[in-house]
Amino acid sequence: MSQELNHELNYDHVLIRYGELALKGKNRKLFENQLQENIRSQLKDLNVKLKKTHGRLYLDLQGESFETVHERLKHIFGISSYSPALKTSLELKAIQETALKAIRSHSPFPKTFKVSTKRANKHFPHTSQEMNHKVGAHVLIHTDNLKVDVHKPEVELMVEIREDAAYIMSQKFKGAGGLPVGTSGKVMLMLSGGIDSPVAGYLCLKRGLRFEGVHFHSFPFTSERAKQKVIDLSKQLSRYAGPVTLHIVPFTEIQTEIKKHVPDEYSITIMRRMMMRITEALAKKHKALGIATGESVGQVASQTLESMHTINEVTNYPVLRPLVTMDKVEIIDIAQRIGTYDISILPYEDCCTVFQPKNPKTKPDRLAASRLEERLDVEELVKQAVENTETLRVTYEEQEKETIDHLF
Repeated sequence: MSQELNHELNYDHVLIRYGELALKGKNRKLFENQLQENIRSQLKDLNVKLKKTHGRLYLDLQGESFETVHERLKHIFGISSYSPALKTSLELKAIQETALKAIRSHSPFPKTFKVSTKRANKHFPHTSQEMNHKVGAHVLIHTDNLKVDVHKPEVELMVEIREDAAYIMSQKFKGAGGLPVGTSGKVMLMLSGGIDSPVAGYLCLKRGLRFEGVHFHSFPFTSERAKQKVIDLSKQLSRYAGPVTLHIVPFTEIQTEIKKHVPDEYSITIMRRMMMRITEALAKKHKALGIATGESVGQVASQTLESMHTINEVTNYPVLRPLVTMDKVEIIDIAQRIGTYDISILPYEDCCTVFQPKNPKTKPDRLAASRLEERLDVEELVKQAVENTETLRVTYEEQEKETIDHLF
């Protein structure tokens, strides 16, 4: 697929394709409608018009530049690929001339090409194969040093014949894939300031999930810069998610109580169990159906299977771990690609890092953890944390936060 944009043409349309959605059967319309809603939301400040036909979406640019639209479309989940297009009439001559214009605009000029026609309009007088020959012959006659290569052409001229018009394309850009955000429900994402959890959030979005972030802040042990770092990560994720709701949980009192009453080797286990309880309470409050984390098996002491088993005991909610089988190199690669890595590595520590024990228990026992928690007023600590949670709404385009505690 194309990686570089052809700047020579003034495209008037974009053809948007979706792959996995086509397999959704009776639910397909719901997925298509959500995708349209997400596209309109991302392009709401532009003077464009979106139209749906069978198996395709067409975006009428109405004077907007494809470059601007391109930068936004590539981040929208549910799109498998898209192509800038030139719309023309259904007359053969017009299609031939538009195809010639498209091929001539490429710089450097290609040595090989092929024509691929899709004829959704079955009343059109020429078959797809006939159009491949007629358009290809016209291009060959009116150009020099150009050959047909049906296997590995430098340029593929794509012709789509629809009911009202024909669309000519010579480039195809890969979309984000996955499912449209909002088609799979909502989860609460346990969002630290590290590398892993933002990537987990991104992968949740790819499967059509919406998320609300939950961050545990232990002021003054962790600074306001650590809090801002998580807000900035949420801003970056909102590029893919749309506006992100972020819940900042005051965690100082809980960590202080754990420090007083729990042996050092079990402190991380109890801390994670408390975080899980609070996140579940927030999930109930905000009507989420699951919890997502950035855990990967064996990466740190609290991410052994035994630790996950013990931590999971305190919630009945499904806990999604999109990174569970990935190694650090794979996670970093995604983080760099989605723009969260440089924010994540800023040297502002979160509460987990600050209170990290020297010798954490790697195989904590459920019964032992439950007995240790009897030293804490677990129910009251969770209640107070939820009641005092600060809620922000973060958007990418505005690059600012809006406090919305009063809404809840």
